[in-house]
Amino acid sequence: MKILLKQNDETYAVRDIIRLFIPLEKFEYVFDSSYDVLVSYEVKNNKHIFYCEYKKDILNTYSHTLEQNSYSKNYIKKCLFLTFLKAFENREKPVWGILTGIRPSKFVRELMDEGKNDSEITALLNEEYLLDKKKIELAKKIAKVENRVIKNIRDNSVSLYISIPFCPTRCLYCSFISQSLAYSKTLVEPYLKALEKEIKQTAILLKRLNKFVDSVYIGGGTPTSISASQLDKLITTLYKEFDLSKIKEFTVEAGRPDTIDKEKLMVIKNNNIERISINPQTFNDKTLKIIGRNHTAKETEEKFYLARSLGFNHINTDIIANLPGESVNDFEYTLEKIKNLNPESVTVHSLSIKHGSYLAEKYNMLNADTLVANKMIDLSIDYLENMGKIPYYIYRQKNTTGNLENIGFCNPDHECVYNIAIMQEVQTNIALGAGASTKMVIGDQIERAFNVKEVSEYIKRIDEMILRKENLFFN
Repeated sequence: MKILLKQNDETYAVRDIIRLFIPLEKFEYVFDSSYDVLVSYEVKNNKHIFYCEYKKDILNTYSHTLEQNSYSKNYIKKCLFLTFLKAFENREKPVWGILTGIRPSKFVRELMDEGKNDSEITALLNEEYLLDKKKIELAKKIAKVENRVIKNIRDNSVSLYISIPFCPTRCLYCSFISQSLAYSKTLVEPYLKALEKEIKQTAILLKRLNKFVDSVYIGGGTPTSISASQLDKLITTLYKEFDLSKIKEFTVEAGRPDTIDKEKLMVIKNNNIERISINPQTFNDKTLKIIGRNHTAKETEEKFYLARSLGFNHINTDIIANLPGESVNDFEYTLEKIKNLNPESVTVHSLSIKHGSYLAEKYNMLNADTLVANKMIDLSIDYLENMGKIPYYIYRQKNTTGNLENIGFCNPDHECVYNIAIMQEVQTNIALGAGASTKMVIGDQIERAFNVKEVSEYIKRIDEMILRKENLFFN
């Protein structure tokens, strides 16, 4: 698609809006009349004029004009959004309007901090940002919960993330840092040794910084893909090297049911860890096969009840809306299963897949009508709120049908502090392991240090990864 920008340089804003309507579009910026999209800005008679035009095909050109008292990239986004709404009038309107950021509730919290009341926030988001009223109410609910949790995050505290980048197999939609054990089993032990070195050096670093750990999250990948003895040694090392006496929560992703057994669950339980995730994604066996999960829905239920029998009282389950081949009825079947299990926390993900991935090409998921995906998300909200759960955090990823969201629900007073802190970027996060990203938060300023993603590179360059953190905090 050829784009002509006149009197403005809002390339990112323009790209974000176009991708709401044409997700996989590639862009080229031009300087002549050969454009497909024109985004124009000018000042005339002390008025700021925004004009957008889209040539959908030879016979159909759509346009919109906005006249405002000032300049803002949001006016360009709004003008372009309204232009594309005309061109795609038979398609579901993107429910988050022109609010294209990852953290919609963060914007609402900022409006609250400015002193705006509920009705003022609703009017602004509806009229200026063109949000659907259901999404406005959802964002406000979550922002209030986040504010309550954030106020209780203690000064001088950090969150700690540990990456275990291994899985039994790689799910076909996955964008996380993970390697299949079938091809990388020999790397597990060297990786854990390198990780142990990073743990020990980071613990020394935190002591120098006079920081303490508020929450711990072992994720991946699938942490329970390593052996019970390896998992026990990892957790024991964390307790030995870090002062974890003040932590509010400790989470282990036991995500894949085909990696869970009694021995591993007892390792977690015996190390005083209460919060785990057991992630079905769907309870439809046909879909599990499509997405590359080598377990059945029945196995998920069995492992869930095994964890319950061992005394786990805070279990999170992840499910995904809009998986390939699933109807609204299929998704509702999964919600019914979740209702029967009644976990303390449920995270509902909108399917997000990378450009060029197997699912993007075979099932054309990103170009799908968003109506079904919207219905699934709305249905999940109704189900989970009727179960007495509250939405407590929200974020969005790139390459999601309809620019939809991921929502965390929980029983009251079961909010995951780590999830809120990391997503809202209100606390320094120390991240260890391959692909981990450490964020140093000082007020509104955020500085980052990245670990390399590839496991063998991480092992070889572990001293460099340690030095990157040292340089982040002391340079």
